[in-house]
Amino acid sequence: MSDEFEECRQHLWAVAYRITGTISDADDAVQDAWLRWQGTDRDAVVEPRAFLTTIVSRICYDMLTSARARRESYVGEWLPEPLLSGDPNPEARITMDESVSVAMLAVLERLSPAERTALVLHDVFAVPFGEIAGIVGRSTQAVRQAASRARRQVQEYGPRRSVDLPAHRKAVEAFAAAVETGDLPGLVAVLDPDVVWRADGGGVVNAARVPVSGREKVSRLLTGLVEKFYVGRGLSARLELVNSEPGLVIREASGAVNSVLAFSVHEGLITEVDVVLNPEKLRHLPM
Repeated sequence: MSDEFEECRQHLWAVAYRITGTISDADDAVQDAWLRWQGTDRDAVVEPRAFLTTIVSRICYDMLTSARARRESYVGEWLPEPLLSGDPNPEARITMDESVSVAMLAVLERLSPAERTALVLHDVFAVPFGEIAGIVGRSTQAVRQAASRARRQVQEYGPRRSVDLPAHRKAVEAFAAAVETGDLPGLVAVLDPDVVWRADGGGVVNAARVPVSGREKVSRLLTGLVEKFYVGRGLSARLELVNSEPGLVIREASGAVNSVLAFSVHEGLITEVDVVLNPEKLRHLPM
């Protein structure tokens, strides 16, 4: 019977990460679901995957509700914990291709717990509204309306991005080359005129506490950061998959992760850069 849970583990982790946006919460939710599964009369369970999805979703919904106040008082921008292609967490590695981008997960932070849970479960995992109603404790109609509100916010605030992996990679490579060589014209050329830079330092490390918008402002910010923090510190930038898309991982000379940059690219130009600097959100990443 434990095999039934293991068959669903990767799916459950993907659900948990999308709803919570954190590695630790996703891990805890799956572990809690496993413990509850041990106390379940499994002979009475007709569809284990659906049953377990309900359990883990309820756990995540409760987590999200209790975390909302903490996130509202968070210092600066709140970004999700990034997943890398070399993440030692087996669930993270296997579900990478299913994961939404860092930018989209950041947009989901605008939603209420009920809206986020409804949108993720229905639009990503095709869970019927009637089942979601039981998870969030609302009527089916209320859940349907919550998902509709969530879609409108995602459409309004979601990143401008093209589903073109080669173009995405090319833009990130050009960005990295321009930053490393101090090529300001080259940097400007790869940035969208309305590019947005968001950085999550969590009040632990220095980072812009509000988004920086516009090609000129972002390029000036980057030039200053490179001159102040990058040059002479032995930092190195490496292209890696960040939440299934090409991004950059900045490492110290020791190999420790200094920061992770995720990008949104539209028609060959970078429209958003999301930078995770908070060490607490990077400690799960491999050396």
